[in-house]
Amino acid sequence: MTETNQPWNTPMPDDQFELMRDILAAPSPIGIEAAMTYGVLKPYLERVSPKDWHIHQFKGHAGIVLDSHPGRDDMFKVMIIGHADKIRMQVRSIGDDGKIWINSDSFLPTTLIGHEVKLFSEDPENPGSYRVIEGGTVEALGAIHFADANVRSGDKGIKKEQLYLELQIHGENKKQQVENLGVRPGDSILLNRPIRKGFSPNTFYGAYLDNGLGCFTTAEVARLMAEDGGTEKIRVLYAMATYEEIGRFGSRVLAGELKPDALIGVDVNHDYKAAPGIGDRRMNPQEMGKGFTMSVGAIASEQLNRFFETTAREREIPFQRDVVGPDTGTDGMAGVLASVDCAATSIGFPIRNMHTISESGNTQDVLAAIHAIKGTLQKLDALKDPHREFMDNHPRLDTASPLGHQGSEKPEGDDKDA
Repeated sequence: MTETNQPWNTPMPDDQFELMRDILAAPSPIGIEAAMTYGVLKPYLERVSPKDWHIHQFKGHAGIVLDSHPGRDDMFKVMIIGHADKIRMQVRSIGDDGKIWINSDSFLPTTLIGHEVKLFSEDPENPGSYRVIEGGTVEALGAIHFADANVRSGDKGIKKEQLYLELQIHGENKKQQVENLGVRPGDSILLNRPIRKGFSPNTFYGAYLDNGLGCFTTAEVARLMAEDGGTEKIRVLYAMATYEEIGRFGSRVLAGELKPDALIGVDVNHDYKAAPGIGDRRMNPQEMGKGFTMSVGAIASEQLNRFFETTAREREIPFQRDVVGPDTGTDGMAGVLASVDCAATSIGFPIRNMHTISESGNTQDVLAAIHAIKGTLQKLDALKDPHREFMDNHPRLDTASPLGHQGSEKPEGDDKDA
């Protein structure tokens, strides 16, 4: 394969970037994810998939699964999972001065100050109907002049209990002004920052890359597989899960319901090389712009990883090994958490500033992940018997061959330290 027809080495097409932005921009806080799954992803998947593919829907949450061979439980089932839920802030209480006190959820409080948000309020008079308020910002101190010396010097930070939503309420009966809007404790608040193309080539930034990117990747794999005629021996389940940010509850339900034989979680990862202040932790130096990441450790299947690595090497797709220890931290754990026997791994893309309004990523890493997953599915589909392949070929370290010293010369063209 030449470099000219390797999508991961070229800029992402504008229409594909627009789809990615639409998916990431959909307001889908945890528990109310249908804006992304039903509003953007379901219509797109219906448009790009063959008529005999089927979309599964669920009662307890807004997750969806596109099924390439509905009803074929005899086939080897591969589930690919992105999650549509976004971490959200919530209204905690309303003060007499009109301040809307909020919960920060999984955000670092100091990263929220001054940023614009949208407040989604259910109409008290019409349950199930939602309104949106724009123009508010998250605040904590109001001004540096009101902070104590330790906060002003940076020795102390902002506590989550200090956060409030500023709606510029003034005049008489400030609390009543807010209550007249129908704002109530529990209402959802989301950061208002759709992604934009970044300054550096092939980069982008904005809120909630975690994990609309996984859903975008899964949807694009579905489109490309459909364009190539789908699969013959494996049944592919393209899943858009929920509740990942609070314990991966949605994906384990999907795994429990559909019982995949192999499971691929797709989620953002960290750019450890650019992360400030962690040099002494000796993290694996994975970084943005160097390809997709593949989890190694925890429940990650060495067999499934072998197919990914072989695919990447054959197609010259750049990839990085991600050392995950006892837990992938992603929906790659869904199978084992749901007590389903399946080979699993987690595929990702390094980003910076995770869980902030300025998460940053690289389009070529995302494209690398898309085409690595597609190639791996095709490789699995080419197996004589995928079921027996995974049951009979677990790696055995007792058959490892001896390895001696290999010298100090670097491979030709390798300028990295050994």
